[in-house]
Amino acid sequence: MRIGVVAPAKSIDPALADSARVLAANRFPGVELVIDPQCYLSDGHFAGPDATRADAFVAMANDPAIDAIWFARGGYGSGRILAAALPRLTKAAERKTYMGYSDMGFLLGALYARRLGRVAHGPMLGDLAREGGGAAAARALAWLARGDRSSLEGGLGTRPAAAFNLAILAALCGTPWLPDLADHVLLVEDVSEPLYRVDRLLFQLAHATQLKGVAGVRLGRVSDIQPNDPPWREPLDMMIRRWCAEMGVPYLGPADIGHDVDNKVVPFGLA
Repeated sequence: MRIGVVAPAKSIDPALADSARVLAANRFPGVELVIDPQCYLSDGHFAGPDATRADAFVAMANDPAIDAIWFARGGYGSGRILAAALPRLTKAAERKTYMGYSDMGFLLGALYARRLGRVAHGPMLGDLAREGGGAAAARALAWLARGDRSSLEGGLGTRPAAAFNLAILAALCGTPWLPDLADHVLLVEDVSEPLYRVDRLLFQLAHATQLKGVAGVRLGRVSDIQPNDPPWREPLDMMIRRWCAEMGVPYLGPADIGHDVDNKVVPFGLA
């Protein structure tokens, strides 16, 4: 199996790519990581200019010799290439699996909206930079290479699901890139926000007309919460329940996803 790696947002260090190759060679015989050199480029914030990142993604997605695409890391940037990349995808792109999270939600959402391939919210190669990140990367590769169901988020049931970083989901609302999530259980998580911003994002979630009809909401981990001045008093559990009530959907409990090494895999649709 050949798994392609591209970086539609921020770059990775070549040493991290080498660590990923060693992990794959040691634990997943028969898996070859094909890491595009674009992943190492630097153009300010981004892993190369927009056009370069779009071209790298399109080339990898359209390559019939690549079975899956494992996104290198998040940050910010994948939304900037949607209009340039999505119309250029061919039949070969429809046969692939795509995995990432965080900023990659832009691409996962756009691909799922067009039923291009199979997409999943899950760990990325860049997670190897975290302490204990080898377990996260192995979880991703186990699902990509073997369909290992032990990699999946444990609460997925018989309804279709989708998972997003909350800020990315809010950014997709009102755009043609947001998929139809009617009858889906929606899993959300976030990182590095003060709680007033989380509350504001949940307001948008609750009132976005494109999200009417979701079957319910589950809340993943909200980590690295930034200070609020004055302090925010409402607990997250109360916050999400209040907004779900305003949305008119059930709150279905916590989800085992987040910006951390314990992040589990959530395939979009039925697992």
